Amino acid sequence: MSMLEALRLVPQYHVRVWGAQHLKSAEPPIGEAWVVYEDNLIADGPYAGRTLADLATDFGPALLGPRAVERTGLRFPILIKLLDTADWLSLQVHPNDEDARRLEGPEQFGKTEAWHILEAEPQAELIFGLRPGTTPDALAAAIQDGTILDLVQYRNVRAGDTLFIRAGTIHALGPGLLLYEVQQTSDITYRVFDWNRPQAAGRALHIDRSLAVSDPDAVGEVQHWPADSGEHVPLIQSPYFTLEAIASDASAVDLHTRAETFHALTVIEGDVDVEGSGWHQTLGRFDSVVIPAACGAYRVTGQRPFRILVAGAG
Repeated sequence: MSMLEALRLVPQYHVRVWGAQHLKSAEPPIGEAWVVYEDNLIADGPYAGRTLADLATDFGPALLGPRAVERTGLRFPILIKLLDTADWLSLQVHPNDEDARRLEGPEQFGKTEAWHILEAEPQAELIFGLRPGTTPDALAAAIQDGTILDLVQYRNVRAGDTLFIRAGTIHALGPGLLLYEVQQTSDITYRVFDWNRPQAAGRALHIDRSLAVSDPDAVGEVQHWPADSGEHVPLIQSPYFTLEAIASDASAVDLHTRAETFHALTVIEGDVDVEGSGWHQTLGRFDSVVIPAACGAYRVTGQRPFRILVAGAG
């Protein structure tokens, strides 16, 4: 079997009723690009045409790292998306691991996630949690009678903001946003409210399940990554995933998996070359590559300033 090397992935594009045109020009509009996902195909190299899930099964800890294998076995443990919003997404909530197994089956994972805002129109906002003091009874009544918008917290956001959304948090993205999302390897979403859109075409509400998993006290803080904050900025450290932002003025950046976890690297500004022992990849904006845990040291360079996000197992 060939040695592991960096795995450049082919994104999956998904049509969404709320999508825009920044990720890919298309009609109907593209709302999501799944850029690091277990069903993504490998773009090139000795494993071209195989899926990330195939290689996780074949290589186990050499690809995933021991931290991921301990938590999720041979499943690739995270899903990374780019989202492009021209309208409100549904108001929604996700289960934790225990609730996902109870409601959806023993092999399911919950969905804790994080957003990093790449672009935001001046008045862009989102919904992130409920007003302080909201009781479980008030939440249940509002979900059932469709008045949940009276209880939510709206937040204005800007490029560089990071939000950690633990399972049980009621949330929604608003229009005018382009963002990066990292989450557990799960796409279980319960719609609480959908802005009175027709419930046909796979957009049904999930009232009972929303009531079962929503936490009225779940809320988070917005962390901002300023442009002059330095080269390496840790954004998220959680049991499920980590996220680090790296900026460079075109100087080389040396990184290392330390054989502990894969690195899922996504370019958010500029073009970069990523090079390790016996392998090399050239990436443009929004391209993603998975660096297997066994690859160890690697270097990222660019001909002009660049920014990347690097996710790993928690």
